Amino acid sequence: MFSSVLVANRGEIALRIARSCHELGVRVIMIHSTADRDSPALRLADQRVQIGPAAAKRSYLYPPAILEAALNAGAEAVHPGYGFLSEDADFAEMCESKGLAFIGPSPAVIAALGDKTQARNLAAASGLPVLPGSSAPLRTGQEAKQVADEIGYPVIIKAVAGGGGRGMAVVRDPQDFLKACAETRTSAQAVFGDGRVFVEKYVEHARHIEVQVLGDLHGGIVSLGERDCTVQRRRQKLIEESPAPGLSPELTERIRQAAVTLARAVGYASAGTFEFLVDPEGAFYFIEANCRIQVEHPVTEMVTGVDLVREQLLIAAGRPLALRQRDVALRGVAIECRVNTEDPRRGFLPTPGVVEEFLPPGGPFTRVDTHGANGVSVGAEYDSLLAKVIVWAPDRDQAIARMRRALSEFHVSGRGICTTIGFLRDILDDARFRESRHTTALADLMVATTS
Repeated sequence: MFSSVLVANRGEIALRIARSCHELGVRVIMIHSTADRDSPALRLADQRVQIGPAAAKRSYLYPPAILEAALNAGAEAVHPGYGFLSEDADFAEMCESKGLAFIGPSPAVIAALGDKTQARNLAAASGLPVLPGSSAPLRTGQEAKQVADEIGYPVIIKAVAGGGGRGMAVVRDPQDFLKACAETRTSAQAVFGDGRVFVEKYVEHARHIEVQVLGDLHGGIVSLGERDCTVQRRRQKLIEESPAPGLSPELTERIRQAAVTLARAVGYASAGTFEFLVDPEGAFYFIEANCRIQVEHPVTEMVTGVDLVREQLLIAAGRPLALRQRDVALRGVAIECRVNTEDPRRGFLPTPGVVEEFLPPGGPFTRVDTHGANGVSVGAEYDSLLAKVIVWAPDRDQAIARMRRALSEFHVSGRGICTTIGFLRDILDDARFRESRHTTALADLMVATTS
């Protein structure tokens, strides 16, 4: 095992990584920007290193500063968390070139699965169902429109390097396609530094299901079950749960096996997530892979009892998986709600400010992953995620009731700050969610009816 790990991230995921490191006896080096110098996350660091100003491009997204901090502090490995540089193949390669272990899959695997068209092709070659669409990046808007016209509308335009719900546009009318394609290209270039796009058939009334896998450096692969991530706003997740409700055991098993098949085909080693859409007829399609720990990983931890960050660290250190597929059992139901500092009444616009009161919930089988505290500044520079509330119960009805109770206890206030807590409770009360009839359109429909 490593003696020291540099955490190349911030907020609640930095805290989460530090806790697993400490349980393994690993020294934690935590970087931070000037905006995060007073972050509660830093209290768990054995060593702190300021690496740059608030702007992420000059701190958390600036590899030279991160690598210099790691080497000067004597780190043996770098854990990137999620977001920022977590799926940057070049950064993973830079770490390895400096003698630092990268806590994640190999640079080659990140590059292969990070390119969404290449991932589609790998999935198809492995026998996984994929949506009709382009098998390569499209060079021009006219070329993209030709593909869209052939597969039929509605379609979705996606950035080849996209992620986190960004770099996508749904087009229902052919007359709108060229404008949407140009806007998506421009946005993708600005956000990801890569303006390439491709086109897929858009599935209306879909469920979004993802499978958590673990792979080691010795060829071992296991699935830790699936998560339902259907409740989304702007194609970014709000509520996740495991196991996925309302789907047959036969269907979920087929989806799990598809994820394992692709993970094995690419030689996946670390924690990773393989994502699928399920249409109203029960057909499923591979859409993308995430080569990192997911924001929603706690729901899998709650139903399996497996510490995913700990497993990431052990895998990167060369340990074979202690788990076999027969050892994995999902017990009960876990639900996670993301509490963001956003205003649902204004299109989920971020609401920066200073938190004056922060009272998280407690109680049986209730977990809160957060960097929030009284006096914490919520800036506009970073993601608006403030906390994740995760509950477990023997069945889904009890889990929903427990989550609703937990959210009712959660109090966050501060000048100008709004949160998604009330909106999350509204979703939990919605009959479509309670009866497992919800689709990826649920949150947008609820916003439309209240605005």
